[in-house]
Amino acid sequence: MLIKMKRERSHTEDRYLAVWLATAAGLLNAMALGAFGFFPSHMSGNTSQLSSEVNNSDLRDLTFLGCLLLAFVAGAVTARLAVIAGLKYNLRTIFCQVLVAEGAILLCLSLFEIFFYSSGNNREVLVLLGFLMGVHNSTSTQLSNGRVRATHITGTLTDAGISLASVLSAILRRDPSKNAHAQKKQLKTHLTTIFSFLGGGIAGLWLFRLAGFHAMAALGAGLILLALVSMALTLMRVRRTVLVKARGTE
Repeated sequence: MLIKMKRERSHTEDRYLAVWLATAAGLLNAMALGAFGFFPSHMSGNTSQLSSEVNNSDLRDLTFLGCLLLAFVAGAVTARLAVIAGLKYNLRTIFCQVLVAEGAILLCLSLFEIFFYSSGNNREVLVLLGFLMGVHNSTSTQLSNGRVRATHITGTLTDAGISLASVLSAILRRDPSKNAHAQKKQLKTHLTTIFSFLGGGIAGLWLFRLAGFHAMAALGAGLILLALVSMALTLMRVRRTVLVKARGTE
C-alpha cells in the first residue's frame, strides 16, 4: 500500500492506505487539539479565521495563521519534490522514506515537548505540525492518485457525496455497468477514509489525556515502524523476484 507500482492501484490498497494514514492524521490532529487547543490540519477553518483576523487587525494572530497555512503548503511541496526525485531514480520506497522522515520529526518534536514544554512555544510547534500535516496529506494523495486525502475530510465528504449520488442513480436506473461498480468501490474508499480519520480523532483525544506527549511520540514511532516494515517487505519481494529470474535463466 506504500509502494507506487507500474500497474493501476486497487481500491483495496487505497483502503488499507486510508486506514493507516487517515487514522494517523486523525490521531495527530486530535492530539494537537488536546495539547494546544488548535487543529493544525483544518486549513478551511484556518483560512476563514485568517480573513477574520485581517478585519480585526490582530497582527500577531494574522502572522501565526499565515505561517500555518504556508507551512502546510510547504509540507505538501516538500513531499512532492521528494517523490519526484525518488521516482526519477527509480526509488520504489520513496513514499516509505518520506513517512520515516515525517515520523522522525514528529518523534523528536514530541520528545522536545516532553522534556522542555513551554506554552510560549505553542505557536511554533503548531506551525511545524502544520508542515507535517502537509507532508502527510501530500504523501497519501500522491500514492493513491488523489483517491485518499488523509487530512482533507471536507473534500473527501464532497467526493463521497458525488459517489453516493452516482451509485443511487445507477440503482434507480438499474444500471449494472462497470462505471457504477467503480463508483461503489470509490464510495467505500471515501467512507473508509472518513471513518478512519474520525476514529483516529476520538482515540487521539483519549490517548493524549491518558499519556500526553508520550502518545504523540508513540505515533511518530508508529509511522517510522510502518514505513520500515513496508520497505523491508518490498526489498524481500524484489530479492525473491531476482532469485526466481536467476534460477529461470540457469
